[in-house]
Amino acid sequence: MRVTSRPLRLDVTPSHAFSVLAHHNAARGLPPPAMLSGDWFSARAVIAPSLDVSPSALPAFPASGTASEVIGGGWFGYLSYDSADPSGRTGALPASAWGWADHVLRWSASGTCYLESLDGGGPSVSTMESLLASPAPALSWTAGPLRRPLPSEHRDAVKACVHAIEAGELFQANICSRFTGSFSGSPAALFSAGVSSLAPRRAAFLAGVWGSVVSFSPELFLARHGRVVRSTPIKGTLPRRGPADDGNAALLRRSTKDVAENVMITDLVRNDLGRVCEVGSVTVPSLLQVRPAPGVWHLDSTVTGVLRPSVSDASLLAATFPPGSVTGAPKIRALDLIAALEPCGRGVYTGAMGLVSPVAGLELNVAIRTFEIAGGTIALGVGGGITADSDPEAEWQECLHKAAPLEHLLAGS
Repeated sequence: MRVTSRPLRLDVTPSHAFSVLAHHNAARGLPPPAMLSGDWFSARAVIAPSLDVSPSALPAFPASGTASEVIGGGWFGYLSYDSADPSGRTGALPASAWGWADHVLRWSASGTCYLESLDGGGPSVSTMESLLASPAPALSWTAGPLRRPLPSEHRDAVKACVHAIEAGELFQANICSRFTGSFSGSPAALFSAGVSSLAPRRAAFLAGVWGSVVSFSPELFLARHGRVVRSTPIKGTLPRRGPADDGNAALLRRSTKDVAENVMITDLVRNDLGRVCEVGSVTVPSLLQVRPAPGVWHLDSTVTGVLRPSVSDASLLAATFPPGSVTGAPKIRALDLIAALEPCGRGVYTGAMGLVSPVAGLELNVAIRTFEIAGGTIALGVGGGITADSDPEAEWQECLHKAAPLEHLLAGS
């Protein structure tokens, strides 16, 4: 496959380019842009200028791509948690949706914007420069306050989960709630504002006639470059609302409950990758690192491995999806317990979003801190890992801490 990468002679930010493209496409009845922002493929941002994202499974093709900086294009899309829910519940959005881009805009780590294409696809550099030189439009949205379930509902689910752990059914499970509200206006504007104010590491935006997914995720589910694969599960959370919470970083690292959560899920991810990686290649180069995220401190670890030569991306996902950090251990029992204890389906939340490129490989986030928008409604899933010593009220407060920056973003519209 022939790949071209040409720098633009225009100093343009990803946020400006995304807003211009969103307005330009909407005015002409074209599909909206898709965007990845933060730390994707060693780039600061990747934009598919106009992407027809349709309900579909991820198309099957052999695992390829290396650690090259060039991306060129590929399949942008998501897999919802619904696609693995043993109860068969479904949300307002499709269970899986993907769209092919034969060209992208990629911002390098130094901030240079490149127009890249596969097999000569896409516009000329001059055409793209002319379009992006337009003033950024004033896009906006309006959202009502998010309605929360009764705190007692979440606390009761946590108590039931703790009882199942005490009975020896499992070691840990992730129990979640769903907040909902009204929404009108531009989901693209919400994404642009959130990227600017929250600076998430694994943000992603996808939209189509079916609705929009606006993700401000801090978590990497999978990165595959060539045969090297990496996952960085997050388990462990404490508030980070201002300088008074700086000490929570050290408290989190010393927390017996949070450390136990992280170690259990890291071991689960090791086992998942071990199903498709060469024997002896799965390692944990980083364990129990405290990192900042919007409104919270998180504890994460990194697991790496080398895939066996015959393993496709479909096989990799079959071995690892849904992400271990948002299910539990053992995973199959956790999935069944989640279906029994959570009153509604999760939708896209706790699934995965990202890009599969024939040139650069695969990168997917864990779809947490993620809004789902369809039919005038916006939904936000929140939750946390439950262990034997979990306190139901503290778990509800953790949900509120995770939701707070996103609720504040909505209120600032």
